[in-house]
Amino acid sequence: MSIKKTLLEIVQEILDDMDSESVNAIGDTEEAQQIATIVESTFYNIIATRGIEAHKELLRPTALSDATYPTHFSLADNVKEVNIIWYDNSTDASFSYDEIKWLPPLTFLQKSDGLASNYTSVLDKNGTTNLRIGNDKIPEYFTSFDDNYLIMDSHKASVDSTLQQAKIRAYGTVYPVFDKTSGAYVPDISASYFPYLIAEAKSTCFSVLKGGIDQKIEQNARRQKAAIQNDKQRVTTPNNWSNYGR
Repeated sequence: MSIKKTLLEIVQEILDDMDSESVNAIGDTEEAQQIATIVESTFYNIIATRGIEAHKELLRPTALSDATYPTHFSLADNVKEVNIIWYDNSTDASFSYDEIKWLPPLTFLQKSDGLASNYTSVLDKNGTTNLRIGNDKIPEYFTSFDDNYLIMDSHKASVDSTLQQAKIRAYGTVYPVFDKTSGAYVPDISASYFPYLIAEAKSTCFSVLKGGIDQKIEQNARRQKAAIQNDKQRVTTPNNWSNYGR
């Protein structure tokens, strides 16, 4: 029997424990829909505070493709963290990627302010602050002043007037979409997290919908929380990346 459960199965289990009306679909009762919403909130509370390996993937930040902001990229709203970024320095589509190093904003400003030639004066997207962005080489560094836009230190204007989305590659963590309207939806977490998700959601449902907390359920929720602290991922690999979090 799989530890993973569909949203409908989770809702049905919680309804049964609360001695509530059983359902065949989430939309059958208002209470079932409320429980689905609580499961959703519990899901996001769990993944927001933990680095779940299953949510890591290759990313492609969006290039602004605007000469006013030649080295700006934006991150999608569902990006939680960017661990590493590369940029393709080839001119023949042979995909020769160089890692772009993260710099804290003030360090980035010190380096860019030190450019005496071969730069273009551009504005930061939100702060409208003047920046000196190199125009004679591929980027080496990047930063962010607002946690939404990534800014590279330079671009090679003789090759591209702006940095290209097709040439950037990143690796990081995204927030998966939780579909609370589909009973067939299976929450996007590893099997080891399901007992904790269900226990936490069940505890919240008793508190919110029944006006009290079942001590056994609360005890189980605490036990499951402790258990997953030492079981965060299925494949353990060394993490030597510099972290850039949203």
